[in-house]
Amino acid sequence: MSGWWVQVAWNIGPAYLVSWIFWVLFSITLHELAHGWAALSQGDQTPRELNRMTANPLVQMGTTSLIFFFIIGIAWGMMPVNPSRFRDGRRGEIIVAAAGPVLNLLLAFVSLTILGIVIAFGPEQPGNWLRAIETFLLVGGFLNLILFALNLLPIPPLDGSRILGAMSIRIRHFYSQPQSQLLSLGLLVAIFFFGAGNFIFAGSIELAGAYTDLVARLLGAGTPS
Repeated sequence: MSGWWVQVAWNIGPAYLVSWIFWVLFSITLHELAHGWAALSQGDQTPRELNRMTANPLVQMGTTSLIFFFIIGIAWGMMPVNPSRFRDGRRGEIIVAAAGPVLNLLLAFVSLTILGIVIAFGPEQPGNWLRAIETFLLVGGFLNLILFALNLLPIPPLDGSRILGAMSIRIRHFYSQPQSQLLSLGLLVAIFFFGAGNFIFAGSIELAGAYTDLVARLLGAGTPS
């Protein structure tokens, strides 16, 4: 047993724990709002009618999700939409489903680009305050890469399945079958509890580090002055 995730994160560093809590709540909330904004742009007023266009994490994530977050450090959100109202039909479904992951990718890009700039122009021996900022930006970057990758998996109810379902009637029908729903549940359990998620986690950290290093080097980090 590795211990409660809060203790594990605290052992890494207080800045890491605070960053993880902030970015999980912030990123999932914005992810769901991105779905809502896209739905509104498609003519579906469901998010507004249900008062879901708010930055309140309790509304976007729900009590059960926040309890899971407290216990195991992961969470989810939900934005109710009505695809029958989308003006662009199945194309609208793709747009709305993709909006959340694209928002996460944008957050990762912004966070890691700023981190690369900070590294390039910061002191060679950063103080504690600068290290805390770097930790905050790194966590924001790799966490949003994780959310981007996870949500694009073609497993219901993740966004990737909605995108594929909108692209193919056969796939949509397959997803609606009871056996498909059981398979999806099994795959999600495997991802989160049997190590498959570790691959996405480790890959996201490696990609975040590589991109940050690229930005810093392009801006002159590590070159003689």
